[in-house]
Amino acid sequence: MPCYLGSGMCHGENAHRQDMAERLTAVTGDARQARARALVDHAVREVGQVILGKPDEIRLACACLLARGHLLIEDVPGVGKTLLARSLAAIMGLSFRRIQFTSDLLPADIIGAAIFNRERHEFVFQPGPLFAQVILADEVNRATPKAQSALLEAMEEQQVSVDGVTHALPMPFFVIATQNPQHQVGTFALPESQLDRFLMRIGLGYPPEALERKLLHGTDRRAFLDDMKPVMGLAELAEVQETVRTVHLSDAVLDYVQALVRYTRESARFEVGLSPRAAVDLVAAARCWALLSGHPGVYPEDVQAVFPAVAGHRLRRRGEAALVNGDPTRPVLDEVAIP
Repeated sequence: MPCYLGSGMCHGENAHRQDMAERLTAVTGDARQARARALVDHAVREVGQVILGKPDEIRLACACLLARGHLLIEDVPGVGKTLLARSLAAIMGLSFRRIQFTSDLLPADIIGAAIFNRERHEFVFQPGPLFAQVILADEVNRATPKAQSALLEAMEEQQVSVDGVTHALPMPFFVIATQNPQHQVGTFALPESQLDRFLMRIGLGYPPEALERKLLHGTDRRAFLDDMKPVMGLAELAEVQETVRTVHLSDAVLDYVQALVRYTRESARFEVGLSPRAAVDLVAAARCWALLSGHPGVYPEDVQAVFPAVAGHRLRRRGEAALVNGDPTRPVLDEVAIP
């Protein structure tokens, strides 16, 4: 519609319309984020009925899924690693498959293989257990490096290749790998290239004594899985994942992220610093944590909250520092100032 008033009045009207559009977008964005947060909070509460006393670990696992990453859970047997994976799949309404990694596991046992069909007189691809939306790679460091490497293309490209033919994996595709501490018998350390493909690594640890007593008195927590109903469908999950990307990220917070990454690359503490992929993962995870925390944008404390899970498994100490137990990310957070 043409404007017949003075140019100043026309400009003012356009500016007003633009301002109103920006406000409407902000309100819509706030509503989307509130809805997404409510859905995920519901999921965390439901999973918390199965995995007792671990709300932060459950939130980190959910954040990893929302950031479209993959999760590594490292801990001793029997603390609920498998139960957490099954609970997340059930509460999100996703298909689930468990792959038990052993020393004799072959890549074809994971991916699948082309089988000759006598009726059709041709080879037909038979998908392996990898073709599900949530994959539990149980005790992944008990398999040989050859079997471990079968996960690489799947985790990075969301597809696999068999006999020169590419097969797309279901969407979303979320790998939860569990591994035992490396000092245990029969384990093979994951190479750096494999570790870097996990957005996060977490541990569960033992439950608080009072909650462990509740486990001893109560029903087997696996029974809760039968009654667990999904809190969202595929469309809602995709909407939440997209909403995460709308969380505001200021230049000051980006400066802080880059300062953390730069420290790991320049410090004599570490053999190799964080990769660009790790930096991207850190931003994605911080956005998820900010959304779940109800923040209007990413705060430095959101970055700090996810930094150990995102960076801990990627940093290898150098020299005598490698013999020191504890969190390798603590000195980074302590020594890098917030801008």
